[in-house]
Amino acid sequence: MSESTGGVGGAPPRTPLAHRVPDLGALELLLAVARLGSLGRAARELGITQPAASGRIRAMERLLGVTLVDRSPRGSRLTEAGALVTDWARRVVEAAEAFDAGTQALRGRRDSRLRVAASMTIAEYLLPGWLIALRTQRPDTAVSLLAGNSTAVAERLLSGTADLGFVEGVGVPPGLDTAVIAHDRLVVVVPPAHPWARRRRPVSAAELAGTPLILREEGSGTRQVLVAALGELARPLIELSSTTAVKAAAVSGAGPAVLSELAVGEELAARRLVAVPLRDVTLTRALRAAWPTGPRPTGPARDLLALTRSRG
Repeated sequence: MSESTGGVGGAPPRTPLAHRVPDLGALELLLAVARLGSLGRAARELGITQPAASGRIRAMERLLGVTLVDRSPRGSRLTEAGALVTDWARRVVEAAEAFDAGTQALRGRRDSRLRVAASMTIAEYLLPGWLIALRTQRPDTAVSLLAGNSTAVAERLLSGTADLGFVEGVGVPPGLDTAVIAHDRLVVVVPPAHPWARRRRPVSAAELAGTPLILREEGSGTRQVLVAALGELARPLIELSSTTAVKAAAVSGAGPAVLSELAVGEELAARRLVAVPLRDVTLTRALRAAWPTGPRPTGPARDLLALTRSRG
């Protein structure tokens, strides 16, 4: 029994269309020759050399098996076959232009908006500067921002309601790809009148774990880092859903709080809060950009990601 050579019903496989039809550049060159009556002028219009144009016409003639252009010292003239092929070429090029216009419209619609989800510390203290820089690059892009904890950011990305996210937690949620854009340190802060503000020895991990603290809610990156460092022994005195609220409670004297050093620089400089030295515990974390697993971000999301790295 003879082996099949491929194709339906034993018919030989069909040569791909791309191997039988000239490329768009060659068809545009043929149209320019027909319009200008000169291969040299057509080459200049398309920004190529005359030898390159001649080679492209010859390659097209070999592919099609017909002579398309008669060349003479007086110029270039289409043959009868060339005139017919030119009519067909015009329709192909017009269809390609329509295709290009349609895809540009789709791309423009995509690039006209950017949906960002960011955990609270990044949203409050880093993202504004990045968005100002993005505005310079893409003034026509409308940006919407959802600020929430790291768990909420992951949910937005996985549901397709955010294009790019920023999280502060310990791990990477399943279904997301991430890139580290910066590092952050958490600090324990108290008001100047608190006993910890005057003590000389650092607070130990065990003492911190046994002390009720003003904390962000579960699901926040700050809370995740603290639990990872202390275990489930971390005791909340008050749970609040924003960094600003945690700071206000600490300044009022409610108790010690754990916050990003990005968030308390002004309060520490003004002595409204005091950083407490720690022993046997390190509260550091990576700040990450995140997007659904797959291709890296494109369009405005790609540009914003690049800005975070250049300014991180």
